[in-house]
Amino acid sequence: MADKPKAAAKPAPAYAADRAKPVTVATLLDMKRKGLKIAMLTAYDFPTARIAEEAGVDVILVGDSVAMTKLGYESTLPVTMDEMLHHVKAVKRGLSRALLVADMPYLSYELDAKEAARHAGRFLKEGGAHAVKLEGGLDVAPIVKELVKVNVPVFGHVGLTPQAVHRLGGYRVQGRRPEDAERIATEARVLEGAGCCAIVLECVPAELAREITRRVQIPTIGIGAGPHCDGQVLVSDDMLGLTEGGPTKFVKRYADLRGQAVKAFSDYCREVRDGQFPGPEHSFTSPA
Repeated sequence: MADKPKAAAKPAPAYAADRAKPVTVATLLDMKRKGLKIAMLTAYDFPTARIAEEAGVDVILVGDSVAMTKLGYESTLPVTMDEMLHHVKAVKRGLSRALLVADMPYLSYELDAKEAARHAGRFLKEGGAHAVKLEGGLDVAPIVKELVKVNVPVFGHVGLTPQAVHRLGGYRVQGRRPEDAERIATEARVLEGAGCCAIVLECVPAELAREITRRVQIPTIGIGAGPHCDGQVLVSDDMLGLTEGGPTKFVKRYADLRGQAVKAFSDYCREVRDGQFPGPEHSFTSPA
């Protein structure tokens, strides 16, 4: 009896041109044109950056979410430029291919365009970032233009903007009402016109994200914005299961590292208290 024909192998995932080549803002634009999805994650330290690099992540964001995930703040608002720069430098040391984006922290760009340019320049000059990200729409378009004038690539961010959480009344989906959806879509187009090289769409309805992605020529990166964006971003601590409590609706947990760590620490404490650790295999012997 003849052997059954083998099922065709699934095609390998499509990466940005060549995984050996560094990702640039031009690479991302080319990916949008070719319909290749952009994989973006946050990282805040050297070892996480190394792991993300090995996994083939295209874009690494040193997000102001470091305020909550690593520094213990209740929101993103307290984190400072110096704290952000510290983490950007650490992540940069772990990267060779991925595009590195630094979040502009609250009050580092809103008040004065020249000051914003100086702060953004620090991320590139001192931190080694390739681009910065800032939140807002019409109000920050002049800031974007100022940064672009000094050759700083800028990622925009509309929809749910965490730095405006108090004004928005909490972490809620934005753009459900037609007038709000049209405002967000307009903001995205204005940011594109101001010179942004990509736009993050956070917590907006999937159909709105689809429409914005269709309207703008630059890549859209979704977080809680459905599957129609040109790429996706998640907070690495959330998708790895390192954060306490259950995940937000749009977060898929790919691991439970917190649970594994708690078990490992508990096993260590028990073995120390029981005298099981260190055992003979973990101890040095005296020379004969």
